[in-house]
Amino acid sequence: MPASEIAGAVEGDLDEAILRRVANCAGLTVRNVYGRRGKPNLLRSLTGYNNAARFARWVVVIDLDQDFECAPLAIQNWLPIPFPHMCLRIAVRAVEAWLIADVDGISAWLNVAPALIPNNPDQLSHPKRELVNLARRSRRGALKEELVPREGSGREVGALYTARVMQFIEDDQEGWQPERAAQNSDSLERFLRRIKQFAT
Repeated sequence: MPASEIAGAVEGDLDEAILRRVANCAGLTVRNVYGRRGKPNLLRSLTGYNNAARFARWVVVIDLDQDFECAPLAIQNWLPIPFPHMCLRIAVRAVEAWLIADVDGISAWLNVAPALIPNNPDQLSHPKRELVNLARRSRRGALKEELVPREGSGREVGALYTARVMQFIEDDQEGWQPERAAQNSDSLERFLRRIKQFAT
């Protein structure tokens, strides 16, 4: 694998978009992305990905959710002995916290006041729920309808949630800016710092 390329594994499509965006900030290209079938499947495959990291650089992104009190405890349980080319990054408590951390980007995208955006998203218990609640206050009617679930649907998010959030992540000009977001998220800042080490 060329020096500028890495392999990755994630829980789903949204996480893949974030991984690719963060890697791009470090001047890296994600050659292949594995997983994308949920967290339990990703954790079951983690040992295999770690073995593959003996020969190539790997980045695995997993949500902390409510599984452990902190990311170091999760790493200790999930992958206590990573190979040198393995970069396991834990989103505290979900990747949506990293999106919310870009206050300027999120407020402009949703058209809500910056003062409504939590200033320490790593401390949110349910970042996805917080993002949906912010969308409820959006002055963009169509976007609000796409991100927020219909009342009584029993769904956590709107029908087009993943597609629209991915568009926000992938928009180089007006979308999510990882380096700006890292100023408000310790877990994202550590991710950026580690993946930049891969680039060198």
